[in-house]
Amino acid sequence: MRGKPAPKRPIIADAKFNRDDLAKFINYIMERGKKTLAEDIVYEMMNIISDKTKLDPVEVFETAIRNVSPTVEIKGRRVGGANYQVPIAVRSQRSFTLACRWLIDAAKAKKGRKISERLAEEIISAYNSEGAAFKKKQDTYRMAEANRAFAHFGRN
Repeated sequence: MRGKPAPKRPIIADAKFNRDDLAKFINYIMERGKKTLAEDIVYEMMNIISDKTKLDPVEVFETAIRNVSPTVEIKGRRVGGANYQVPIAVRSQRSFTLACRWLIDAAKAKKGRKISERLAEEIISAYNSEGAAFKKKQDTYRMAEANRAFAHFGRN
């Protein structure tokens, strides 16, 4: 690796709920630099969540992220001419990133309605420990469990 790693930039909390994690989620939704559009999508999603669940949308969002966040992931390692799927523990920051990515991908996979409605539906599903993003977490965990015998390749 050349040079030094890029410095961590502070995330400015979002305007409405004053939360860092929601600001990061807005940034993940954003495409082509259209931040106001991404904010509109997320705030509309939060309104839909509060209407459907009659709960605090921030708590629902937090719990959904916690339910979808993985604790282990699989990485391919080449050892002696063979490829092994090695289970590796996930850091908390990467865990949050993966959870957001899986929620957004699951919402984008559905068709027919506005993205804010699809995101709200997926987050409510994740809050209830179901849905495509939660299934992705379970599949990842199952793969890690099946390949636990190769965990010693992960240690250097």
